[in-house]
Order: sequence, then structure tokens, then C-alpha cells
Amino acid sequence: MKKIIITIDGWSSCGKSTLAKQLAMALQYVYIDSGAMYRAITLYFLRNMVDWTKEKQVHEALKNIELDFRPNEKSMETEIYLNGENVEYVIRDLIIAEKVSDVATIKAVRTFAVIQQRKMGEKKGIVMDGRDIGTVVFPKAELKIFMTADNAVRVERRFRELYSKNPNITIEEVKNNLEMRDYIDSHREVSPLKKAEDAVVLDNSNITPEQQLQIALDLVKQKL
Repeated sequence: MKKIIITIDGWSSCGKSTLAKQLAMALQYVYIDSGAMYRAITLYFLRNMVDWTKEKQVHEALKNIELDFRPNEKSMETEIYLNGENVEYVIRDLIIAEKVSDVATIKAVRTFAVIQQRKMGEKKGIVMDGRDIGTVVFPKAELKIFMTADNAVRVERRFRELYSKNPNITIEEVKNNLEMRDYIDSHREVSPLKKAEDAVVLDNSNITPEQQLQIALDLVKQKL
């Protein structure tokens, strides 16, 4: 059967990764979490005290970073590895969320990530989510979805996700973090977040994960 590239872009905490994982599993495609790649790079920078405002330090650090995705045999989901270490859960900490948008604005970092992402998509049959996948990484992807949701819904989703790991976090902290990330993502000079002209908008404020999956599967059928 013909395989295609599916891109899912959109704002933070819109459920991009949830839908991408659902689609990949339903279609038996490979799921690639581009956001996890930027988070893993941020983790490396923090661990190794890389000053990402210094171009030379960034270039040297990137030479020592190897990223890959491997399937988890129990969950059957792909997880990200940084230099051979599974960092899927470490990169979800709030400290990474607070710094990742800054790191993702760096041109050298985005170039590094995009090169790897395009290699992963050479054989097609992938679902990739992020901020610039349909506009920059795969502008010729067969199916592009742009996800959005009401701000209050996004804040509540993100709060529930983080609260289970850190009961001390407040909803105000989450709201401020999302607003900051939205601004940085949409105003950065390199590959700002925006909807591709040929992307289909999917607002999931008031629908279930099962409903959004069905909508996406219908879109895939149209393309196939």
C-alpha cells in the first residue's frame, strides 16, 4: 500500500503527540516526535552547561549529540534516546519546558534537527509533529494537519500532565509557561510557528481523542 508523510503542527498542549501516536499505531507508521528532539538537545545543553548564546559552544555541543527513536516493547510507542540513553521521561520536566523554546530558536540547532528529521522521512510512512514540520521540514507532505484548541483547555491539559509528576506546580505557572512558549514559537526569526497554506485545521477543544483520530483517519483515506 502507498505510504505518505503526515505532518501535525500546532500550539503547545493541543494534543499533537497524542494524535500523532494514535495515527502511527493505526496506520502502522513510524511516529517521530520532533519536539522531543529539541527537548533532548536542551537537556544536553543544560547537563553540560552549554551557553547557547555562544555560537561556538552550540556548534561544538551539536557535534556530540546523537538522537534516535526506538520502540518500547511494552507500550509499542517510540521513545527518544540521547547518546544511547532513554530520556523520554527526563525531557518532560518543567525546567526543560521553560528553556526549550529558547534553544529551538537557534538556527544551528534547527538546521541540525531538520537534517535528521528529513533523513527519517526518506522512506515515508511516518507521522511527525512539531511547529514547522509542514512548512519547513516536509513542505511537500501529502497530508498536513494544523491543531489548535482554546487556551483554557490547553492550560488545563498541560496542568494535569505536569501535576501528576510535580504536585507543587500551580496552574498559574503552567499558564505563564504556555503563553511564553506561544509567543516565542510564533515570533522567532527562524521557522516560526504558522499554518501551512494547504494544512487542514483541527480544533479539538470539544472532541474526544477517539473523535479526533477518526477525523484524521478520514483525511488519510482521502489522500490515499
